[in-house]
This record gives sequence, C-alpha cells and structure tokens, in this order.
Amino acid sequence: MLAETLKKSFDKYFNAPIEAWIEFAAFCEPITFEKDQIIKPQGSTEKYFYFIIKGSAGLFLWKETNFVCLDFAFENNACCDYMSLLTRQPTELEVVALEKSEMIRISSANFHILSRKSVGQVIMQMTAEASFIEKQQQQIELLTKTAEERYKILQTKFPDIHQRIAQKHIASYLGITPQSLSRIRSGSY
Repeated sequence: MLAETLKKSFDKYFNAPIEAWIEFAAFCEPITFEKDQIIKPQGSTEKYFYFIIKGSAGLFLWKETNFVCLDFAFENNACCDYMSLLTRQPTELEVVALEKSEMIRISSANFHILSRKSVGQVIMQMTAEASFIEKQQQQIELLTKTAEERYKILQTKFPDIHQRIAQKHIASYLGITPQSLSRIRSGSY
C-alpha cells in the first residue's frame, strides 16, 4: 500500500518499478502530528525526511517579531528542512504541521544510506531538482507578479487552501499582511 502511494506520487517525476518503492518503503515509519505541532524546531538539525500521506506542513523562518512562511507542503509531497538534512547542520528554519497530519518519515541515517543506492540517488536527485524549480519559480513570482497575481497562482495550485491553512500563513507566504489578503479575497484591492 505505502509503496503504491509513493510510486503514484513520484511517477510524474520518475517512473520507477514498484520493487524500488517497496525497498524505499522498508526504510519508512508512520507518524502523526497534531495541528500546529512543531515537527522540527528552529536552531536544530533535521533528523527526518517526511512524506505527507494526509495533511499539510509549513516551513517557517523567524524574522524580527514573527515567523514568516517560506513554503507549504500537502499530500503526496515531501517536507523537511532539506538544507539541514543535507548539511547535517542546524538551521533557523522551523517545520510545523498546519493541520492534523499523517506522514511517513525516514531517519537522517537511513536517508543517507538510501542516497548511496541507485534508486535512492534518483529519488533524491529528483526531489532536489523539483524543490529547486519550485523555489526559483516562487522567487520569480515574488519579484515579477503583484500580490493579487501571486494569490491567484496559489489558489490554482492549492484550490482548497483557505479551508486548510490559516490566513496569516497564506499572507506571510505571499509576502503581504493578512489585511491585504482579505482585501484581495474580497475583490476590493
């Protein structure tokens, strides 16, 4: 079951045989998080690579007086402080469950063992490349699009985001205030 879920989620990037996903799934363990539960605290080293089965998570950075949302992850996506996982160093990033979530996780040690296997290398390269492309696109949008345009893009990517994620996190991700987001949503921007 888990191997099939992983295969289906990753087939759009890399169509590996089910046997590869069965091997990958053997390294995984299930875990649940409550809404607003901190998955990885700021100032710590990432200990796990997570894959979301149900729910969502956010990546946050403390800036002056509050946390800024840098990214979201939903079902069938990976989430973690990837920089910390790769460097094995603490970062100021914090990962938080944004709703009650069911995930699987792979320990950092097993993640690095998998990275030495051919299927693991492909999966990790594919994950890194997809993450890089998404972050570059987000930066381009932040610099070239209006807040209203960025909001429309976000709605297209995640149609039910307002039922799942707090408005303050959505606004933070867009680089605007919650009040500005309310104006955009009401069409009076």
